[in-house]
Amino acid sequence: MAGIYIHIPFCKQACHYCDFHFSTSLKKKEELIQALVAELELRKDELKNQTVETIYFGGGTPSLLSIDELQFLIDAVYKNFKVSNHPEITIEANPDDLSKNLIIQLSKSPINRLSIGIQSFFEDDLKSMNRAHNAKEAKDCLKEATRLFNNITVDLIYGIPNMSLEKWNENLQIAFDFGVNHISSYALTVEPKTALDSFIKKGTYPPIDETLALQHFNHLVAETEKQGFVHYEVSNFGKPNYFSKHNPSYWQGKPYMGIGPSAHSFNGTQRSWNVANNTKYIKSIREHKLPSEMELLSKKDRFNEYVMTGLRTIWGISLNKIESEFGSDYKKHLLETAEKFINQNLLFITSKVKQSAVSNEIASSFTPRDDNVIRTTQKGKFLVDGIASDLFFI
Repeated sequence: MAGIYIHIPFCKQACHYCDFHFSTSLKKKEELIQALVAELELRKDELKNQTVETIYFGGGTPSLLSIDELQFLIDAVYKNFKVSNHPEITIEANPDDLSKNLIIQLSKSPINRLSIGIQSFFEDDLKSMNRAHNAKEAKDCLKEATRLFNNITVDLIYGIPNMSLEKWNENLQIAFDFGVNHISSYALTVEPKTALDSFIKKGTYPPIDETLALQHFNHLVAETEKQGFVHYEVSNFGKPNYFSKHNPSYWQGKPYMGIGPSAHSFNGTQRSWNVANNTKYIKSIREHKLPSEMELLSKKDRFNEYVMTGLRTIWGISLNKIESEFGSDYKKHLLETAEKFINQNLLFITSKVKQSAVSNEIASSFTPRDDNVIRTTQKGKFLVDGIASDLFFI
């Protein structure tokens, strides 16, 4: 299995919390799309003997592209790579772009999964984040999208200062009422050099309240479980058979190719990333040069990545895999450093995930085949990144 991520680096406006690479100018859009196709051609030999099972349009805002432009890029993937018979093809979309006409067009295209950036169903939240859409557009697009698409995920942000638990619950309930089968939900975080970071430092926006974020997170976990969602990754909740197929390739160390400025790639041992500059990216591709840097991951790097991603998922960290792939010293280190978190009821060692509890399609590929797995407790899930860093092999 392999996945292809295509980065569309354009947005109508900058969200206050975002630190992804994008441009609010569309002047170079046509040139950029041609460069994306050229990069796919330049890299067509990188996934030899691999079948592409997922194509993911991320950004930025991929829904700014026309149907013809999206089809042009999909055709380029099929032309240069071996693609499975029924690939998952996802597009990230903003509600203000998802007009009734565009949703109809998308439903007739090869795209079969929508990732809709709702963030909140409340006007004041959207304005504070500088989102391009409004609350009415959020609901209107879901009303139409759920009529034509079965596989939809929505993004929701929690931990917004001064958001009551009742308001957060209403956000969730609205999503449930639309019948979406997947939710990706993230705590509002302050990234360096973002507008949000500046506002907080100036005192014009309230600081992030970790206690509030934890309260929202615990409520999110409880309410999604009641609705039949499986909490299969710290920020991802899906009903059985509606887990993302693309994202687990990142978490499970599967090969993936990132196309476009700032996009990352991984082949199992090496990681590479493209320049985060549209002009430099286009110029380099025109010269038939890949505008990327590369690093060879050491055994320690690969161990640390597996610990980080494994703990974030329902599949956890297989101690048998640690021993077979990294050696007994790494397993000993992991058990010793994990002990204090086990004593604090943040981690536990348990048997494998029951097949019936998760998507059969994905569980068969990723559930560890042993009964010797480290996972986070409910309490530990919210603290997982800090816990994982303490387990790293330094």
